[in-house]
Amino acid sequence: MKKLKSKKTLNIFDITQLYSDELFETILQTANTRIEKIVSYGQTSPEGFWYDQDENELVTVLEGEAKIRLNDEIITLQKGDYLNIQARTRHRVEYTANPTIWLAVFYK
Repeated sequence: MKKLKSKKTLNIFDITQLYSDELFETILQTANTRIEKIVSYGQTSPEGFWYDQDENELVTVLEGEAKIRLNDEIITLQKGDYLNIQARTRHRVEYTANPTIWLAVFYK
């Protein structure tokens, strides 16, 4: 996790350093909450893989587009859309635009 120096700010849309792998950056973490910036470059969940988390996740697409499968339903998220995924809800990423910038809040 990057520590902020006094009076220095970071920009959520800064993706000047391009990666081929998905980027996960923890912005803030407490005992019950974790906030992450995720940058996807067309990544999807591996074939047959499902997330089944112990924590709730509020995910927002800040830039780009994504498709999330919740059980048998596919939900398309475009810029500005958010989705609250309750703990223990099986889900997977079916599609991400290149790039897609997410803000994910994990909470108990």
